[in-house]
Amino acid sequence: MMEHEIRFTEMDDYPYLQKWLKDKEDSKYYPWNTENEFELSVKNWIGFSKYKCSLTVTVEGKPAGIATLYLMPYKKVAHHAMFYMIIGKEYQKKGLGASLLKNLENLARNYFALEFIHCEVLGPSPLISLLEKSKYHLIATQNDFVEIDGKPTFRKLFEKVLNG
Repeated sequence: MMEHEIRFTEMDDYPYLQKWLKDKEDSKYYPWNTENEFELSVKNWIGFSKYKCSLTVTVEGKPAGIATLYLMPYKKVAHHAMFYMIIGKEYQKKGLGASLLKNLENLARNYFALEFIHCEVLGPSPLISLLEKSKYHLIATQNDFVEIDGKPTFRKLFEKVLNG
């Protein structure tokens, strides 16, 4: 595993997140179609950093990936959250994603008292194997959810029970 540190995400991480999500290969695994949707999504993603529910993995002080819990604002549903995660292309397959995910789960369980977390995955994302290795369970599949590169692709929803 590559030597790294995990810290809370900062607004200064925005350019890294934007760069990773603009990458043609990685962007196809996220649910936006227009430039406006992209910009709003990236700003929303980084905006959760103000709630201390987003973690950044760094290598030699430089951001290498970000995982963010999308906290729910209402008490009735505040016991669970969706999360999104991305690792910069040059840092993938080096154990950073597994470390970041483990730390995000710990934050969700111990700081936010979440009972379970979900992850939405589009198409054959490399994130699927990490989720399966981390004992996430597939709870829903929706075929032909969106077109990627002109071809219909699926959406999968994974869940992990944290407290129970």
